[in-house]
Amino acid sequence: MNRLPFILACLVGLLLSPQGRAADLGSLVSSLKAGGHVIVIRHVATDDSQKDVYPFKFDDMNAQRQLSDAGREMARQLAVALKRLSVPIGEVHTSRLNRAVETGKLLAGKDVSPVDELTDSGAGSASAMANPEGRNAKLGRFLRDLVDTSPKAGLNTFVITHKTNIADAFGKDFGDVREGEALVFKPGVSGPAVLVTRVQAGEWIAQAGG
Repeated sequence: MNRLPFILACLVGLLLSPQGRAADLGSLVSSLKAGGHVIVIRHVATDDSQKDVYPFKFDDMNAQRQLSDAGREMARQLAVALKRLSVPIGEVHTSRLNRAVETGKLLAGKDVSPVDELTDSGAGSASAMANPEGRNAKLGRFLRDLVDTSPKAGLNTFVITHKTNIADAFGKDFGDVREGEALVFKPGVSGPAVLVTRVQAGEWIAQAGG
């Protein structure tokens, strides 16, 4: 996979002044209002004192790292910001872990579609290193396929997943993705989707005047 467009887009974002960045986000929001984008978000802030139990126990909230109170508040603020910015939300796909499901529900204000393929791939990283066509590689392809799929007309697709899955799909340069950070993609008519920009959670809120 050619990662050059992804890396160049990130470098441009870093070089923009605060004023230029705000203008850039304003232009992005204008595009998002028309739909047609796929927005991949790492779940919002979690409670680091909690640990996942593997194999995952999806119905046991005590066996998973959960969102922190600050994370839940951030998701609520994001929901308000997206509504103020008139960003239409279509399908919402999430990991099966509750921190991703809860992020999606709070952000979208509706039910989400949890799937195995978006669930934290970190537990399988060792086997993936031994077998490039293993679990992590397959999960990475699944996320790339989602990003390459055009949303329903006039809507934006949201995908809530984990840092490891994002790195599996788009390369190790994205291993620094923060909790609540979004990667905004524009699916192509022919060929893979293009990364438009990366947006921190607080930037959406600031853009909305929150």
